[in-house]
Amino acid sequence: MTTVPHFKMIDVGSKIDTHRIAVASGVFVAARETISRMASRTLPKGDALVLAEVAGIQGAKSASQLLPLCHPLTLNSVRVWSEPTESQITVFCEVKSFGKTGIEMEALCGVSAALLCLYDLTKGIDSNLTLQDIKLLHKEGGKSDINLASIRAAVWVLSDRCSRGEQQDLSGPAAVDWLEQHQAQVAPVKVIPDEAEILTAELTKSLELSQFDLIITSGGTGISKRDITPETVLALCEQFQGREITGFGEWLRTSGSNHTPLAWLSRSTAVVIRNTLIVCLPGSPKAVLEGLNASAKLIQHALEIARG
Repeated sequence: MTTVPHFKMIDVGSKIDTHRIAVASGVFVAARETISRMASRTLPKGDALVLAEVAGIQGAKSASQLLPLCHPLTLNSVRVWSEPTESQITVFCEVKSFGKTGIEMEALCGVSAALLCLYDLTKGIDSNLTLQDIKLLHKEGGKSDINLASIRAAVWVLSDRCSRGEQQDLSGPAAVDWLEQHQAQVAPVKVIPDEAEILTAELTKSLELSQFDLIITSGGTGISKRDITPETVLALCEQFQGREITGFGEWLRTSGSNHTPLAWLSRSTAVVIRNTLIVCLPGSPKAVLEGLNASAKLIQHALEIARG
């Protein structure tokens, strides 16, 4: 008999590594005399403020041991400090990493451990202690940093079989979902055959009408005879005196190779033509999402530059 697991760790394998920062805080409340003794370093058990910093660092490093579904992470930096007033001490914990998932829980665990350390070192002289207002103050990194709210986007799928209705397109909806998650205004998916003439006509029409700020193409980036997307887009780029972003394709292949060595066979590329950014991605939904996640900040920055 097969049982369904009640819990699981989220698979973050397809996410791109990004620089991440999280800052959390919490408040320790005690009698004024207690706070004064802590500030003057005269507690019976020793210097509470210094030891709380050590406890906070250890707490941040131990988050995955305390929380069952929290990913074990390599932390680049943990910093804990306190700001005393007459009746309370506010503790802060800043955590930095370069990885695939957020570090909010590490920062919150760090603050909690520091506060508990303060409680432990002062409970013998003060029976009216309170820990309160533990919260996340700031976070950076990951997809939440990407905002395409004012971007008009389109997703075009190049596939002979999908255009004939012989196969369901999955890469187009995957790209649309990703764009909508980042607040872009997305037109309905367009599915066309792997024909250079058709792609050229569609792109020319869109560019002349200035319909979109961003066009994502999916498919036609391989090495078969029917894979014509990159050369078609590059030819149009030359015709309209646009600019190829050579590093874009190099980055997509480099990041994609972390998932499969076959990524090196992809001819993905990107160009800017008349203020429209065109990004050519492979044809599978997995490759599309990996490519968009890997290049999210490149896309956002390229769009900002292209639109002035």
